[in-house]
Amino acid sequence: MRNIENIVAFNDKFVENRDYEQYLTDRFPDKRMVIVTCMDARLTELLPKALNLRNGDAKIIKNAGGIVTQPFGNIMRSILIAVYELGADEVLVIGHHECGMTGLDPENVIQHMTASGVKDDTINTLLHSGMDLKRWLTGFDNVHDSVLKSVSIIRNHPLLPPGTPVHGLIIHPGTGKLDLLTNGYDANPAHPA
Repeated sequence: MRNIENIVAFNDKFVENRDYEQYLTDRFPDKRMVIVTCMDARLTELLPKALNLRNGDAKIIKNAGGIVTQPFGNIMRSILIAVYELGADEVLVIGHHECGMTGLDPENVIQHMTASGVKDDTINTLLHSGMDLKRWLTGFDNVHDSVLKSVSIIRNHPLLPPGTPVHGLIIHPGTGKLDLLTNGYDANPAHPA
């Protein structure tokens, strides 16, 4: 069987056996936090376990690199919705060591696109259309600076409630060890810990 067939077959049994009952919760995060992190597969189970999170404890937003690149992009919109509509009152940005976005070369990504069948005309049109395709596909030099940049974008967002703690951390994808780069409570001492 192929992946999707395995998934659907498993899901039929999952629902039939009522295995979902152990995960029942509502849409509001019990620990009132929103986490921005990387889509790296090593973090799927490790990150929640390393943070002592159970289903329903936090809103988790994932993308390549766990980064916020635009103050009015999809990631920031999701953070604001989590804060204003879903009860989150603090934000964690969690990057990780050995991230694939570290040193990502947009030229290599574009070569992989064309090798996979994306036409050169499509790439050239995008490169000359005003869209900065190479910048869009560029990674970062190091995870430490990337996390701090994302934290800065979030902390300084004009629509984030004043005093919202925004923390920056790095997790090791093998051990789950966390390094705290910036404590949002220190940046907002009036917020209750």
